[in-house]
Amino acid sequence: MNDTVPAYGLWWLVIVNSAVFILFAFSFFKPQTRRDWRSFGAFSAFLVALFAEMYGFPLTIYLLSGWLQAAFPNVDWWSHDAGHLLEMMFGWRASPHFGPFHIASFVLIGGGFLLIAAGWRVLYAAQSERRLATEGPYSYVRHPQYVGFVLVMLGFLVQWPTLLTLVMFPILVAMYVRLSFVEEREARREFGEAYERYAAEVPAFFPNWGRLAGLRNGGRTSG
Repeated sequence: MNDTVPAYGLWWLVIVNSAVFILFAFSFFKPQTRRDWRSFGAFSAFLVALFAEMYGFPLTIYLLSGWLQAAFPNVDWWSHDAGHLLEMMFGWRASPHFGPFHIASFVLIGGGFLLIAAGWRVLYAAQSERRLATEGPYSYVRHPQYVGFVLVMLGFLVQWPTLLTLVMFPILVAMYVRLSFVEEREARREFGEAYERYAAEVPAFFPNWGRLAGLRNGGRTSG
């Protein structure tokens, strides 16, 4: 694979892509509290680190170049396509943009952004009416927006894994879990037994697939 277009050093693309995705996420999430800004800022840092390697300097390829070249000698590891490490390592030699991992990443990223957007609409309506959010994605998991952020980051990791984002990912997941605990303490103080009933029925992060099937078949949602 020999690209005629420069593979890296395109820092203007780092800025443009970071800005586009950060603003896109901002339009869905709309942070308001200090806690919102903290979680959104961490997500933004993840995106900047990702695009810095995707278009700026391939630090991961540089650090692993010796092993990669020895293990996969037929790959031009300094081409842009080679940054799709999973496709290259599993032998996908057509365009990586149509590879199985790249397609899976689009599903994860798109699903994550949809979940963030749907969660925000429900949460905003509930906060405006000073009631507990239990509809839409909140009827499946208690923290759909945090789940959405994790899905987006996981999608980018599948598409373009880097050492830095691999290190950042579990740290950010732990941060979102910790923030969810803070939110739940506040919700229990505000809504009392109503939140206890809701929490007993709806899982925090991983939907109950049996209950999900029941809801799709017209079962009762929490409220």
